[in-house]
Order: sequence, then C-alpha cells, then structure tokens
Amino acid sequence: MPQSLPDTHRFRLRELREDDAAFALALLNDPGFLDHIGDRGVRDLDQARAYLRDGPIASYARNGFGLWAVEMKNDGRLAGMCGLVRRDLLPGPDLGYAFLPPWRGQGLAREAARLCLDHAFGPLALPRVLAIVTLGNVASRRLLETLGMRLQGPRTLDGETLLVYEIDRPAAKESAVAG
Repeated sequence: MPQSLPDTHRFRLRELREDDAAFALALLNDPGFLDHIGDRGVRDLDQARAYLRDGPIASYARNGFGLWAVEMKNDGRLAGMCGLVRRDLLPGPDLGYAFLPPWRGQGLAREAARLCLDHAFGPLALPRVLAIVTLGNVASRRLLETLGMRLQGPRTLDGETLLVYEIDRPAAKESAVAG
C-alpha cells in the first residue's frame, strides 16, 4: 500500500509506478540529468519500467522511502522526482532530485526537497540526511545550502569526485521523536 506523502498547493509527492515509464525515460535521458547525475543506460520503455521497478519501487519496500514523483496538482503531469536514496557507498540516505526542463527555475526542487527533509526527520525519524552533487553543479550546491545542508567536502564515489553535504535532524524533531 502506498505511503501517505506530503504535498503543497502546487504539487504532491507520490510513489513512482511502472506506468510512469515514459516520464522516467524522458528524465533519465535529459542532457542536464546525464551531465549532473549520470547515465543510467535507460534507452526504451522496457528499460525505464525496469529502472522504476528495481530502483524507486524496490526502495519503498526495502527502506520505507525512495525517489518520489513530483505530480502537479493542476493537471497531473509529472514535473520531476525527489526523494531519498539509500546507497551502499554512503553512511546514510541521501536527498536526490531531478526535474524536466520545462519545470526548472520555478522553485519546485526547493519545495520538494524541503518536503522530503521534513518527511525524513518527521515520520521517518532519520537522524541525518546526506546529499551528493557534482563539482560543477552550482545550482544544486546553492539549493542544498539554502536548505541548511553543510558541505562536508569532496569524496570519491564510484571513481567520481563528488561533494558531500549533510544535515542533521533538528533538535525540535529529536525531542518529538524521543517523547
């Protein structure tokens, strides 16, 4: 059963499904995604369905979180994805996001990332969230810093040097979880 996820007046976060394959195919092959996140080798709808099934959908069952669809409320279109990823290479879950070109520059990534952090520190009760970003992705670095994430420095992951950011659960959330 899909979990209840937060929303804003503009969009809702929801679990990705295999029928989101056309969206995933477009996003995973967008030049910005390829430059800043990487090539996932997804070239057709069957590979996109497999990516969704083996990635985000499997993560919901395994971790209780994953990348979620950012679905616009006014027309149901998918603008991007945002959520939490558990990687073996990192000591904790990391925040990830990507948006299709028509949706960039509208503050959606910041809103969605804030919702994901609130969900991480609230219902999921995570103690810390990380984020990784390529050295040249200045826009994402700026976004992570506006969210209150602190640069921990460069780290080589899978042969690539990435910047690692982190944010700890706020003290108020710590008290609420303990009480």
